[in-house]
Amino acid sequence: MRVAFLGPPGAGKGTQARDLAQEWGALHLATGDMLREAVAAGSTLGREAKSYMDKGALVPDDVIIRMMAERLGAADAGRGFILDGFPRTIAQAEALARLLKDLGQTVDTVVYFDVSEPELLRRLTGRRVCRTCGHSYHVTSNPPKRAGVCDACGGELYQRDDDGEATVRNRLEVYRRQTAPLLDYYRQRNLLVTVSGEGPVVTIRDAIRSAVGAVR
Repeated sequence: MRVAFLGPPGAGKGTQARDLAQEWGALHLATGDMLREAVAAGSTLGREAKSYMDKGALVPDDVIIRMMAERLGAADAGRGFILDGFPRTIAQAEALARLLKDLGQTVDTVVYFDVSEPELLRRLTGRRVCRTCGHSYHVTSNPPKRAGVCDACGGELYQRDDDGEATVRNRLEVYRRQTAPLLDYYRQRNLLVTVSGEGPVVTIRDAIRSAVGAVR
């Protein structure tokens, strides 16, 4: 099983990727997690990535691709993988195709999570975080027992600046501009399938299984 999950922030890719990777015995590869792990491990690539992250700059494609090459070249990657939110651009997609060709592999299916903007705004702007312990809540899907108060430590809950509506709308617009060509790229190669990212988690999971031919 070699699959890529694409979709805007808040589409639910990570939740589905984690659970399905476990079900399929595949690797769950999210670039954000991989970067954090490489930095924590102090690897050569991790130190290089950290130099960009410390400046608040985007980690360049070539660093991401080298990190992905290192991971996909490991022995346990032979059992399959789910790429979570990667690639993000055509340049990354082309680099990934070259990398997998060198490994004698291909991406079997690219699953795009289609979620309406109002639903994405609801999900992304509803997050609240405890100032004291950092525990995260959601005003509708995972609310605290008392509004504005952390269940774990009693600390004050607040909305991060990057969860404000104006910032979220901008993130979604940037994603749309960046990713629309990528969807066409995979559509032209008959690899793209679209599933609705709205509704019960189990229903979405069944749709993904059907889309990639992994119906139980």
